[in-house]
Amino acid sequence: MFTGIIESVGKVKAMQPTGGDIRLIIESDELDFSDVSLGDSIASNGICLTVVELGDNYYAVDVSRETIARTALQDLKIGHKVNLEKAMLPTTRFGGHIVSGHVDGVGVVSKLQQDARSIYIEIEVPHELAHYTATKGSITLDGISLTTNLVRDNIVCLNIIPHTAKMTNISQHWLVGDKVNVEVDLVARYLERLLTKAQTGTMNASDSKSNITEDFLADNGFMK
Repeated sequence: MFTGIIESVGKVKAMQPTGGDIRLIIESDELDFSDVSLGDSIASNGICLTVVELGDNYYAVDVSRETIARTALQDLKIGHKVNLEKAMLPTTRFGGHIVSGHVDGVGVVSKLQQDARSIYIEIEVPHELAHYTATKGSITLDGISLTTNLVRDNIVCLNIIPHTAKMTNISQHWLVGDKVNVEVDLVARYLERLLTKAQTGTMNASDSKSNITEDFLADNGFMK
């Protein structure tokens, strides 16, 4: 589990084909590896990956064909910058939102321009994910926990403050046309399932009865 608060920006050192999969090696002189062990998880551009090799300033992960096909990882090249976050601890300050590191789809940067001191960005997300987004809601892009300014159809609009741009790969890598990993808010997915099951009457006997209704969500500010 992660928070979407990026700890450092790493760099792709190598991409080694291994029996149809890829072994990805990422180096970082800023990430603290002292508490990382083999088998630990590190979110790399928002993808939860398992450390299989570890050095003083690098780690290696094996990436399956399934992950390659469902993420923007297939567009990575040696030298590309990637956002890094180690799995959260029980004592971690929860500064972002709940991030699983399981990418839901790939978005595209459709607009990028300076807006005073911040960067205004529009991301075109897959249509099947658009209904999980909401104005002033949370979304994870390349592992970064971000708040949406506005949602217009399947376009998510955001303003990136200078600190976020500096601490992530946004200012170093993102350009119009670039692909980014998208993870929608987990709460939205669970709410949809609860409401769908309640409305269709497909609750199993083993399912606990829920008092969550559309009226309840609207009264408590979850719906507009």
